[in-house]
Amino acid sequence: MTIEFTEMADGAGLEIYDSIEHRRLQIETAGTVSYDAREPDEFGFPVDSTCRLETDSITVTQLYSVTVHDETGRTEARFDASETARLENRTQFVGLSGPIKLYCRIDAPGTIDIGVTSITITTDRTTSIELGARSPHDLPVGTITTPPDIESMMHAVSALPSALQTTSPERTWPTLRGHPPLIELGDRLDIPDSIDEPTGNSTLTVPPDYASLYQAAPLAFFLGATIQPGTEPMLETPRFDYSLATGRPLEDEIAALLKRFFFLDCLTRTEGVFQYDLLERSALEDDLPFDLADTYDLSLPHRLERYLDVPFELIEPHVPRWPLTAHVPSDPESATLLPFVVNELGIVREPRGRTSESVPQPDPSSGLVRSATTYRSPSPVAENGKFVVPSVTDESVEHAWFGDGIPQQASKATIEAYRNQLDHDERSESIEILLVCNDARMIDEHDLLDGTYGNRSDLPFEIHSEFGIDSDRLAELLADGGYDFFHYIGHAVEDGLRCSDGDLDVRTLESVDLGVFFLNACRSYEQGLALTRQGAFGGVSTYADVINENAVEAGETMARLLNRGFPLRGALEIARTNAGLGDQYLIVGDGSADIAQSDGGAPMLVEFEPRGEDQFDFAVQSYSTKEFKLGTATASTLDSVSDRHLTPGQTPVSRTKKGPLREYFTWTELPVLSDGTLRWNDGIGTRLLE
Repeated sequence: MTIEFTEMADGAGLEIYDSIEHRRLQIETAGTVSYDAREPDEFGFPVDSTCRLETDSITVTQLYSVTVHDETGRTEARFDASETARLENRTQFVGLSGPIKLYCRIDAPGTIDIGVTSITITTDRTTSIELGARSPHDLPVGTITTPPDIESMMHAVSALPSALQTTSPERTWPTLRGHPPLIELGDRLDIPDSIDEPTGNSTLTVPPDYASLYQAAPLAFFLGATIQPGTEPMLETPRFDYSLATGRPLEDEIAALLKRFFFLDCLTRTEGVFQYDLLERSALEDDLPFDLADTYDLSLPHRLERYLDVPFELIEPHVPRWPLTAHVPSDPESATLLPFVVNELGIVREPRGRTSESVPQPDPSSGLVRSATTYRSPSPVAENGKFVVPSVTDESVEHAWFGDGIPQQASKATIEAYRNQLDHDERSESIEILLVCNDARMIDEHDLLDGTYGNRSDLPFEIHSEFGIDSDRLAELLADGGYDFFHYIGHAVEDGLRCSDGDLDVRTLESVDLGVFFLNACRSYEQGLALTRQGAFGGVSTYADVINENAVEAGETMARLLNRGFPLRGALEIARTNAGLGDQYLIVGDGSADIAQSDGGAPMLVEFEPRGEDQFDFAVQSYSTKEFKLGTATASTLDSVSDRHLTPGQTPVSRTKKGPLREYFTWTELPVLSDGTLRWNDGIGTRLLE
């Protein structure tokens, strides 16, 4: 069972644990816990497990967004931090949205108090409160088999929108976009009965080639459209025909349409089931040529027709940052990548770019170099495969390169990394971290990490450290340890990680039982690539030499960000931009992989600057995660600022005073950027204002 309810050791409540995603939530109550609740399919909302509490008060020890629903599930109200709400004397559901989705079924009147770090629900009398919890773990419902001919592949890709749960604007919410079915190559087209092919009447016509098909896949998925071959690229609906032959590359036109339709549906959904203020709506509503409330009730083709009347230049500055652009080769095998890219609504481009024969190398006089060689030389990686810089590198948080060569300014994605996560079995209840330091001169990094990983009281971490181990021991730890995160400190070459008796070449291992990794050593690219192909989800490696002093800072920065719930792609971007992490570091595998849940919503980087004695500029930059995907609405808990925005994204600067900001930093443990310096707010936030 994915979701488990267990009584807390001190008897003060219960803990909800997602054994697949390593997410947990504690609920404090003085009442009686019972596990004889109704079956999950009878609960009223889609949940994995339920239980019952006899009590007059429960406290959720994390800050989740709160919605109140009536007995039928219709949303009645939404509340933010520092607000109080009343429950009526009838059946209502209180929905809490976070790393674990929780619903509380309550039949008595009461009060909801939303604090800065917790939520308390108090009823006017002792009553039975039923809890239903759902894991965000999202699995494909089946696998489509297709031969490599283009018409069969178009039919297969046209079935991916079966994962959409609605054609209303609410499909911009991540929870209403399921994981598309998988695709594999075979002798004949086979779409299982469990996969409901879209019944919509929109069609995307694209040239009959792999590149055009792959580029159209994310847009077709979002629109629930069928893809068909034709010489004139076109979007056809019952209300209009829109030519995609605009004179610019098809991939650019499709990317712009996807952003346009998705973003404007996000604005329109604010008139629907979940009504709330949104920064982007406030900025644009007066300039839109249509009424949002009226548009919400229209059919999908009618909404799209209205959206096409909006100049893209008007909305472009407000569109959320796209999490992923995938550079996908135009060959039949790439069809198997599409479900994973489409799952994030990733933009698809051909793998074009300029080649580079050299890579940046540090000055050996700068200090100890983490190379396993005793001399500095051009990286042998360049001899085994060309370096390439994608032609587009600034469109998304992550640019995933699936083509040949070693990417710069992009990640090296592997389909194995995505598949490994589908086979993610239940793991131990704590987050297991392995630190290996194989050079005594680098012990400073280990000591910093030992105090960084697991410094969150709300999450149990188990940290295992090894020093100067031999290749057999390292092989045993990687193959059988079951670690969620592996942080290697030491030396490397293309053919191995340096151990006390030589090098361990990960490529020689049959498999590894490992989640995420950070190989903080010179030229660890090949070994990181091997980890993803042998079982890991993704990680960070290097394709050139790194200076030890810089590597120590890089290691600490990445550790802190991963510990706070940032995915690899967000952590690497922040570290590169604000902590001097060199370009020689790159993600290998799946850049959305993470090791811990974030607190109270999507992880954010806080930016503030003093503007006078009692005035400060304040803004946040949010990053999407597996729970909080593209389209999530995220806000800070700073009372004096209204900044709910679409994630991933960055808010405009707001002005606030020292008092509210001091209170915010006291209760918020997020990375902070001030005066161009990245600072750490680990429960001592008031020092930032001194």
